[in-house]
Amino acid sequence: MTPSLHAQLVEEIRAERLVAMATLLTGPGKDAKMLIWPDRHTGTLGDDGLDGEVLRVAAAALASQQSARFTFRQRENEWDIFVDVFPPPPQLVMVGAVHIAIPLVTFAAALGFRTMVVDARRAFATPERFAHADQLLIGWPADTLSTLHLNESTCLVTLTHDEKLDNPALLVALNSPVRYIGALGSKRTHASRVAALKAEGATDAQIARIHAPIGLDLGGRRPEEIAVAIIAQIVQVTNEKEMRR
Repeated sequence: MTPSLHAQLVEEIRAERLVAMATLLTGPGKDAKMLIWPDRHTGTLGDDGLDGEVLRVAAAALASQQSARFTFRQRENEWDIFVDVFPPPPQLVMVGAVHIAIPLVTFAAALGFRTMVVDARRAFATPERFAHADQLLIGWPADTLSTLHLNESTCLVTLTHDEKLDNPALLVALNSPVRYIGALGSKRTHASRVAALKAEGATDAQIARIHAPIGLDLGGRRPEEIAVAIIAQIVQVTNEKEMRR
């Protein structure tokens, strides 16, 4: 790897930005490398056709956050390429310091998520209730979220049942690359939410990113059971698995 590409890769990993390194394992130009982001790349593997094919495969690998190895053949040449994906550390942002958030922090932390709880209501957002969270942020959610690094490894859930808190936070999330967005509330609540978000300029494609009612339908009603349903859906979505019926 050239020093410049290596230095850029290290910088991106430290900055917690999603990036991939494509390495030519066999074939003409062996050991050539490309550094690839979701929206750009630098370097070349030495062949325009091969570069284009690698960028296509890398786009899928970055989207799934899964490394990939593949072979590309063109006329008499054959290349073996490895696309190594470096995703940011996973983080779960919970808008609403409600009862459900307490066990949800515990479950998310057990799965390796950095946990952040955001709420403007100091009566709920207390250190005593959320001593186990990595961060407890007191302030209006939309304003607070705008200061955070919401990246492709971020999952965000709104839990307050208060549209003044949830909807502005959802708008911030919809305009970010977060991997999962979930919103607590009934189908009727979500229909009202959709109308309000559209009035604020959200598109149908953006709104389709919201999982609502949030969580897998496990039949639970207690806060702990709802938290299980939410974290289960996050695991399902981030692993790109469909439920079997």
